[in-house]
Amino acid sequence: MKPKIAVLMGGRSLERGVSLKSGRRIARALNERGYVVLEVDVDESMVSTLMAEKPDLAYIALHGKGGEDGTVQELLEVLGIPYTGPGPLPCIIGFNKVLSKELFIANGIPTPRYYTISSSALEDMGASALLKVVWEKLGGPIVVKPAAQGSALGVKIVEDPAALGPALIEALSYDDRVVIEEFVRGTEIAVAVIDDDVPRALPAVEVVPESGFFDFDSRYTAGKTEYFVPARLTEDVAAEAARIAVEVHKLLRCKDLSRVDMIVRDDTPYVLELNISPGMTETSLLPLAAEAAGMYFADFVERLVELALKRSK
Repeated sequence: MKPKIAVLMGGRSLERGVSLKSGRRIARALNERGYVVLEVDVDESMVSTLMAEKPDLAYIALHGKGGEDGTVQELLEVLGIPYTGPGPLPCIIGFNKVLSKELFIANGIPTPRYYTISSSALEDMGASALLKVVWEKLGGPIVVKPAAQGSALGVKIVEDPAALGPALIEALSYDDRVVIEEFVRGTEIAVAVIDDDVPRALPAVEVVPESGFFDFDSRYTAGKTEYFVPARLTEDVAAEAARIAVEVHKLLRCKDLSRVDMIVRDDTPYVLELNISPGMTETSLLPLAAEAAGMYFADFVERLVELALKRSK
């Protein structure tokens, strides 16, 4: 009999709906391959359920807070249950855009220039007076995003300095720290990396949303975005994007898989962020890349399970 796999999905984050779609698709694929599958919609009974069921592996299909920030990984470490993806520290760093960007900068990885402001700085130190200075230093337009959030939730492209303050307030409703980043205009791509014995990049996926902005709606609504796999890049630029994605994956000590989102401007790939637990829905980027590399979805999911089980031994 094949191992028992607990697919952790849902949870309480704002990405719950996407996580359920990812998790159920993963569960179907594992069922097809003959695994004993336990579907766990994560709530306050998760720990007791896992203690009772004693799965051989937890497949983490959670997105956002609780699933990608090290929280569930810490619990699985205590329970002694092996799981897909990296340990708590890489998750903590990867999910926090400020920490990860500082790591990129320290290691010479191109990333858009940025500043960060916390809610406490606005409330206790009058940091709102600096918004004009930030605009002048970065130039418009500017991207405002929560420091720790996924699926482009709370992200705004600000064209007018007067709109910077309201965008900041909205982003702070998702997290207590905000990243204010220069807007890099170019080709938006995502490069997935799989730890197939050694980390290797899958073909880059180019995203062209009809709205011009790859927001939550564009990501998860069929027909809202056009995808090109492989991305329409020169061979040299594609190779450089793949190299950077693998470097980021290794730098943050990722395991099994990751996805690095980038913007290519003037043949230079700029890293926007790292995704520890990328979406696995029918419209998600990582499955598109796997298919372009010749891997059917069920094959890809089973390979990730095999890698995690192998590592646990």
